Amino acid sequence: MQYTAAVITVSDKCSRGERVDTSGPAVSAMLEGAGFTVARTAVVADEDALIRRELIRCADEEKIHLVVTTGGTGFSQRDVTPEATLAVVERLTPGIPEAMRYASLQITPRGCLSRSAAGIRGKTLIVNLPGSERAAKENLAAVLEALVHAMDMLCADGSSDHSHQ
Repeated sequence: MQYTAAVITVSDKCSRGERVDTSGPAVSAMLEGAGFTVARTAVVADEDALIRRELIRCADEEKIHLVVTTGGTGFSQRDVTPEATLAVVERLTPGIPEAMRYASLQITPRGCLSRSAAGIRGKTLIVNLPGSERAAKENLAAVLEALVHAMDMLCADGSSDHSHQ
């Protein structure tokens, strides 16, 4: 099955045109390289309501399989992407951000500072990545193979035995 993806960049500066978004296109290229069709890209400001609205639109209206955000996962007062994500998901997938943080810690001791979250809304998996292009690519690379398998499980009709994988 061909899976769709959306890449949502969360950045005040990018949304105002003060900075060029490099993370979103880099993540899109990685997803396409893994076989996803990137059906939607967007840039939104670091505003809880805007982030929630975009996530809900992707999941509920556009029925996108995988939504990946970049940005808004740090310690700044305006970094609210994880909170917006947690407000709209129905089931948590804590292993995904745990794996990303683990991989980041192999590169830098600051990897533990990521507040990334992940969860499922309907049949859509939502994953937060850091905002810097380098960190976003490193984090996505750490879980990309697992995300493809997650799509197989999430989009299957009923439960199935995946123990043979």
